[in-house]
Amino acid sequence: MRPSSVLLLVAMLGACDKHAEDSPRLVAARGIESAVASLPAPVASAKQALPLPADCKELPAVSLFVSPKTPRPGRMLRFVLTRDAKTEGALVIRDASGAEIAKSDARMGGPPYFWRAEIASPTKGTYRAYFTDQGGAGTCKEVRVDDAEDPPRVIQGMWPASGVWNEETENLYSAWIESLFDAPLGESLSFTALHDALRDPRRNFLHDHLSSNEDAAGPKAPVIDPDCADLPFALRAYFSFKLELPFAYSSCTRGGGGRAPECKRPRSNLEWPLHRNPDRMAGFAEFVRTTLADTVHSGTPRTAGDDDETNFYPVRLNERSLRPGTIYADPYGHVLVVVRRVEQSKDRAGMLLAVDGQPDATVGRKRYWRGNFLFALDPSLGSPGFKRFRPVVVEKSTMRSLTNEEISAHPDYGDFGMEQYEHGVEGFYDRVDDVLSPEPLDPKRALLEMIDALEEQVKVRVGSVENGRKYRQGGGKSIDMPEGSSIFETVGPWEDFSTPSRDLRLLVAIDMVTGAPARIARRLNRYAISPGQTAVEVQTMLETTLADELKKRRFEYVRSDDSAFGLTIGDVVARAKAFEVAYNPNDCPEKRWGAPEGSDEASTCKMHAPWKQVARMRKMRKWFKERKRPARGS
Repeated sequence: MRPSSVLLLVAMLGACDKHAEDSPRLVAARGIESAVASLPAPVASAKQALPLPADCKELPAVSLFVSPKTPRPGRMLRFVLTRDAKTEGALVIRDASGAEIAKSDARMGGPPYFWRAEIASPTKGTYRAYFTDQGGAGTCKEVRVDDAEDPPRVIQGMWPASGVWNEETENLYSAWIESLFDAPLGESLSFTALHDALRDPRRNFLHDHLSSNEDAAGPKAPVIDPDCADLPFALRAYFSFKLELPFAYSSCTRGGGGRAPECKRPRSNLEWPLHRNPDRMAGFAEFVRTTLADTVHSGTPRTAGDDDETNFYPVRLNERSLRPGTIYADPYGHVLVVVRRVEQSKDRAGMLLAVDGQPDATVGRKRYWRGNFLFALDPSLGSPGFKRFRPVVVEKSTMRSLTNEEISAHPDYGDFGMEQYEHGVEGFYDRVDDVLSPEPLDPKRALLEMIDALEEQVKVRVGSVENGRKYRQGGGKSIDMPEGSSIFETVGPWEDFSTPSRDLRLLVAIDMVTGAPARIARRLNRYAISPGQTAVEVQTMLETTLADELKKRRFEYVRSDDSAFGLTIGDVVARAKAFEVAYNPNDCPEKRWGAPEGSDEASTCKMHAPWKQVARMRKMRKWFKERKRPARGS
């Protein structure tokens, strides 16, 4: 990426797992080199008044993204500016008289960085959007709002591919992802389905981009509810659909027998859908829920890192690659989408936030840490880790995916890398930690943030167990339990209400927290400690802090009789062995939270898994005890 370019991204006016084993390959389009607008080093205060350009010049290296595609009177008008370089600046919107009607000096992201401004109800006429950075360099763009009719268009396939993927569109994609899932750091962010976020005009700056009320809520609004494996594709497809960018996806195997998943039969948005719908948004939603969901799966992102015939490619571990829109494919079938990177401060370690989809269609935000982002090196599992959608080029009307070598040399990408697989599991986690927190960490603060992450994980599980309780006590019949390793990847009620994958991650998280004092003491050079402080002293201090925090952090779950019962995070840690067989939704919530037999807590339990399922769970307990998900077919 070129860190000194100001990128205003433009629209010219008027212009975890379903089934699936068959389909397409990613698109991301012709890389077009942009000129660079060199900017002076930051010098001014963020609060200082910023000069505006004397006249409106559209610099050759920049452009302005405007939504909707065709601005209309009375419809919200949005402006987004993105750039790679970190600097202060202001995005100002003026009307034809020169009066300032909107302004934003709140920089988001990092990198890419972006600014947003909007006009709630523009009138017919001309507007100018100005951006000026603290060094005085800037650009502006003139926008016309009118009510002229768009000329009729013939659309082939799912949607046309009139745009290209390049640095500008990738930066806009990152800004859109971050905006869509933005929330204060301490807030728990969750949606019942992806469409709830897309229908929110405050979050989605592509809301009604086609000026057809396509994102309006209501009883007949299209449903978009992907699970974890589908979520990255649904997001990329939605963005591509709105901006008429090329989109492709592949049919891939799931791997096994010592081989990583492999992809074949690429498909794209230029193909005609099986069932044409005159309502473009309804047709798009149907495409996501059927064709796309029946093609991609949890094996799709786990292809080998050096394989060129894939939808994703592994990235180098640096601040520019760990950006919103980058995915994380864990080795056991879960997929997350990075939505924000938070820089390290004197009071807080650097942080990476991501969202994932669940079998019940909920989409929630969680922080990166070892308990959520599992990593393993095993050829049969493919290549897990951080990856981006693979770009393509268009040559003589034919699309071709860039190879890993071409991505490495491409001026708009250049971030392919295999380093995630070169230094072992511990080396992977150490490298990510170094990227997120390049400065030495306070050891106590580092431990507290791990406990925060464990607490978040436990509280998310509360909702999953409660969903299972409501299903069974609301009249749902006993749920069939799959055989062997299929407990992790089946469909239907078991997928919706059981928690084997979540509980395996919880057990790993418990190990990470309880082992943190010793692990930190072994790597003291990574932490800010007092002069003369020994590893033994640091470990003792951290163990005391850990014990205190586990006792005081509390949560509640609902028992079989609808009463609330309180536990501490320390109780969960102490019950780790019980969580090796606590994932069956046919069991009462008391058992699923490890209530000791004969205790007052367990006295309200009235529901138990069938004895045949209990016997099978005992045989499979070794997977949870060893904290290692089995190979498919085990």
